[in-house]
Amino acid sequence: MYETTDPRPPLPEWILECYTVLCEQEVDGEVPSFSREQALDILLEAQTPDLEPEDVDHALTRLLERGYLYTVDDELRVTNPPE
Repeated sequence: MYETTDPRPPLPEWILECYTVLCEQEVDGEVPSFSREQALDILLEAQTPDLEPEDVDHALTRLLERGYLYTVDDELRVTNPPE
């Protein structure tokens, strides 16, 4: 769901579901970070929703373009919305 207080542009629900899955990754209290390949594997294993590899790649691209994810040294990191 897109909240009106979130300054980021809205995305389709299925892409936001992918974002939620990535946000829920355990990383010892740090910002979740992973390689693009790891993110692809995480999302394909979660099957939320049932996605093909091309769909997951598209979702990651859109999340990066819209600021939901960002890269640091070839690692993807989750951008947490302001609270």
